[in-house]
Amino acid sequence: MEKLLIVVDMQNDFVTGVLGTNEAQAIVSDVANYVKNFDGKVIFTRDTHDDNYLETQEGKKLPVPHCIKGSNGWQIVPELLPFVNDSNVIDKPTFGSLALSDFLKENDFSEIELCGVCTGICVISNAVIAKATRPNTPVSVLSNLCACVTPDSHNTALEAMKTCHIDII
Repeated sequence: MEKLLIVVDMQNDFVTGVLGTNEAQAIVSDVANYVKNFDGKVIFTRDTHDDNYLETQEGKKLPVPHCIKGSNGWQIVPELLPFVNDSNVIDKPTFGSLALSDFLKENDFSEIELCGVCTGICVISNAVIAKATRPNTPVSVLSNLCACVTPDSHNTALEAMKTCHIDII
């Protein structure tokens, strides 16, 4: 059985765009190197919103249009594009992905690793979904390959994931 790496939302808007951070920019090269050398299956989640984003529940709570389908901000960062294809991207309309859960139900892996952005929003959401879907599969988050809005929010999210039996590496 092979390992799975889930690269969460490494998109232009979260790295250099409207919701980008220095922390996110700092991990891009290391994430790309990890993906390049990963011995297993790699999939990417992609935050995907429509033009009516501001009318959604999320848009009312976070009124910053981002990751609008087809826009440059929606695209996965250039450093990771060589590893992206139509069969390894899961578009998701919100923080967590039920399509990811479906994928995990249909495919068995020896272990699941996650990296990406934002640790305290989409990484934690998808890590918990992975653990809930595959409770007997080791799930880990690669802390040095994740970034959040601030270092404090990153660390808080890592601590929260530990309480859900998600390993922090």
